[in-house]
Amino acid sequence: MKKVFVTILVLITALFVSASGSYGQGKAKTGPDPATIRDSDLEKDSLHNLEVARHYFKLKKAYLAALKRCEEIDAGNPNFARMDEVLYIAGESSLRLSESGGKQETKNVMPNDMQAKERQATKYKTPEELRQDARVYLSRLVANYPNSGFYKQAETDLRAVGGPIKLENTMP
Repeated sequence: MKKVFVTILVLITALFVSASGSYGQGKAKTGPDPATIRDSDLEKDSLHNLEVARHYFKLKKAYLAALKRCEEIDAGNPNFARMDEVLYIAGESSLRLSESGGKQETKNVMPNDMQAKERQATKYKTPEELRQDARVYLSRLVANYPNSGFYKQAETDLRAVGGPIKLENTMP
């Protein structure tokens, strides 16, 4: 009886010592990188905005509305799965607005120090400012999404407006 008790005690002690000293992968982090985790509700909302932007862009030729939807996606969900298409639509919309190809005029709201925040002066963007915006969007697309289906068209349009811009931080 004493031998069995001592044997069990030695086995239990060995089990505790070996279990506490061995970790499967050391102290490696578990789970995916937090930068790649996507919120499903935010993805769903961004996908809806993209569908609406695509509708405005292709069917209605309402480039300002398409651009605003794309800017909303870019600001709110920079890790969106279809960001290449968002950047393409935003760039193309800006280009077409600069050529007066849309049904809308774009305006840039500029705050005036003399006026209250509720009443702000508006200034229409010039075609040059719109072309510069298009270069930024299309340059981001070319730099960050070389395997995109929109890559060739974006590269062609970039050459037409002066080539890609050297971006300091290429990832959104």
